[in-house]
Amino acid sequence: MSQADYEDFAKLEIRAGKVIHAEAFPKARKPAFKLWIDFGEYGVKKSSAQITKLYSLEELPGKQVLAVTNFPPRQIADFMSDVLVLGVMLEGGEVALIQPDREVPPGKRVL
Repeated sequence: MSQADYEDFAKLEIRAGKVIHAEAFPKARKPAFKLWIDFGEYGVKKSSAQITKLYSLEELPGKQVLAVTNFPPRQIADFMSDVLVLGVMLEGGEVALIQPDREVPPGKRVL
């Protein structure tokens, strides 16, 4: 594993957001959901997230997530993903979302 310094970390804008809408994404190469996430003053951003093994569409709205908000947008099939939602890859290939341990305002930055 290569070493990173604080300046590398500081380049990333990791912000808290709240999922406001989720849809199935059948056109994705790997099973995924389309997410619309509210980042407060930074607006609503979209993301494609491969979280279908641990989460259902019905439970995602209202859930807080952390995401990298300053990567360039990425085209995934017919969907433009604006942010990278952060999760932990488990041994079975499931992805567990990373979220604050208490309610925080959308758009707040991880330090």
